[in-house]
Parts: sequence; structure tokens; C-alpha cells
Amino acid sequence: MDFVLSDEQVALAEAERAWLAKNSPLQERRKAIDDGPARISPASLRHLVESGLPGLLTEELGGTHVDLLVLVEEHGRAASAAPLAELAAAARLLERIGHPALADAAAGTNLVLPAVGSIEDSALHADIEGTSLRVRGTTAPITGLIDAQRILLAVSTLDGVDVAAVVDLDAVDVRVLETLDLTRAWAVADVDLNLGPDDWHLLPSGSLDVLRDQLATFRAVDALGAAEALLDLTVEYAGQRTQFNQPIGSFQAVKHQCANMALSIEAARAAIWAAAVALDGDCAATRARAVAAAAAFTGEGTSSAAQTALQIHGGIGFTWEHDVHLLIRRIKVDELLDGSVSYHRRRLVNI
Repeated sequence: MDFVLSDEQVALAEAERAWLAKNSPLQERRKAIDDGPARISPASLRHLVESGLPGLLTEELGGTHVDLLVLVEEHGRAASAAPLAELAAAARLLERIGHPALADAAAGTNLVLPAVGSIEDSALHADIEGTSLRVRGTTAPITGLIDAQRILLAVSTLDGVDVAAVVDLDAVDVRVLETLDLTRAWAVADVDLNLGPDDWHLLPSGSLDVLRDQLATFRAVDALGAAEALLDLTVEYAGQRTQFNQPIGSFQAVKHQCANMALSIEAARAAIWAAAVALDGDCAATRARAVAAAAAFTGEGTSSAAQTALQIHGGIGFTWEHDVHLLIRRIKVDELLDGSVSYHRRRLVNI
């Protein structure tokens, strides 16, 4: 498959990178890193509201998953706490069911995040009882949940029917999780709800699978952005750190290590581009294969790049003051959520 970003997509990525550089999420996080979970900063929230990016995938804006990819990659690079991909996926699904919450969600003024069961061992269950829907269990970890106002529950019933419901956050129990990731807040929602006929919606068949594939893809995109940031830090450090009166970047072994990092990242980018293109297509089998391959390959590749970055940085990479550990933590959490590497490999084999 021949593919290249359009001039508009390149410009979109550059504009988002410039904003993130000016409003560095890592610097903001450093100020409050000991005060509790990472929150979406007022500046980030204002940026989302003014740009309308949460509504990128809606028909009104007409954006594609590739458009969203270039933005999420920049947020991963900057270690942003804003769950842009999740907000966009929720807005797209709200549009599909014609929910009135779409207007606020797409504008970013009322944050709605998708909530699904764990892809590997779901603890979220639903039953249709007459005209009512009973939903109970625990969602998979959701980033940004403590800053949201609503969740969009998407679940498959015991009969294999996909259903969705928009629920106010005060109707569920939110449990904040302690994870390796210090740049984002992660939480789960414990759900026990009986919803009336006007409070839930039937989804087109396969909608839950599409949503899961979106989340898996953009989790990998986030890790890719963080790995790129690590590569930049590592190359810069290798040019500054000296041994035997020479920069360590002049040593063949270090050159090879940096080249391996770059190779892993570029190969992962190709796989992720294929997944994003497949998400914009109509073939479910092609989408499933592309997403599983991208998630598995990127998860392993970015984790390997992170380990190499730490090795080249040496002792300074272990220090609290350096950003290396924050990016590595983020990559490791991305590797485990929305399907582990082993899960997506098994899935790819069985498709």
C-alpha cells in the first residue's frame, strides 16, 4: 500500500506540535506531580473547546482516522493528559445514535468518554429485559475519566447485541487507579444500572468491535509519539555526553542502538498508518487484521525503543528529574491496555 500524509495533515500536525511545545504538558505536570493524579489542564481544555478537535470524526467536520492519528501522535510525543482520541471516538458514536449530548461533546464543553469492558477479560455485562437494559460490572481503565462529565457505555449483551448508553458520572462509582503512568490519570467505573427504554440505544452490528479497534489503534499511536520523544532525547544526549573526550554518539555501538530505535519507530508508524486507513474503510476483516498487527508490532517496538533509550542515557535516565522515565512509564502502560501484545498476536493468527 502506497501512502503519504497530505499537506493539510502535515500542517495539522505541525500546528498541534507548536501549541503543545508552547504549553508543555510535561512542565505543567512536573509542578503538581506529587499532588495527585494528572488532570487535564485548563489550557488544554480551552484548546480542545476552541479547536473543536473532539468532533473531528463527525460528519460535520468530515475528518478521518488518519487526521486524528497525526494529532494523537503529537499528544503522545508531548505526554499530554488530554484524551483526544477517546473524545473523538465517543463523539463519532454519539452521532451514530443521534444523541443530544453530541453537540457539547463535539465542542469539548461537556466531556464524554467511551467506556467498554476489558478487551481480554470483560467484567462489564448487559442484559435486555423487555424494554429495559441492565448493565453491571467494571469498565476497562479509562484515561481522563476524573475530568469527564459523562461516559458512553458500549457493551454487547449475552445475545450478542451491541448497545450503548450515555450515563452521568455521578451515576457510577469511579475508582482512580495507581499505575506506572504519571502523565495521565487512569480510572475505572463500577456500574450497576437499570436503564429505561429512553436511556439506551441499539447499535449497528459490529459497532463495539469498531470502537475497540479505535481505542487499540490510538493507544499504539500514543506510544509511538512517546517513543519519538525518547529518540529525540537520546540522540541529543548522545551528542552531548562525552567519554574519552568524544561524544558517545560517535561510537559505533551507540550509533547502531539509535538506528535500531529509529527503525522500530518508523516500522511501527507504517503499521499504524495501515490501521488508520483500514479504520476509514468498510471491510471489517481488513480492519481487524490491520489493527491487530499495528497494536502488536507497535507495542513491542516502542517498548524496545524505550529500553534502548534508558540504556544509552545510563544513570541519568533513572533520575526523577529527567523526562526519560515519564515517557517510558507512559509507553509501558500503553503496551498493556486495550489489548496486550500477546493478545493482538493471538487475534491476528485467528482472524
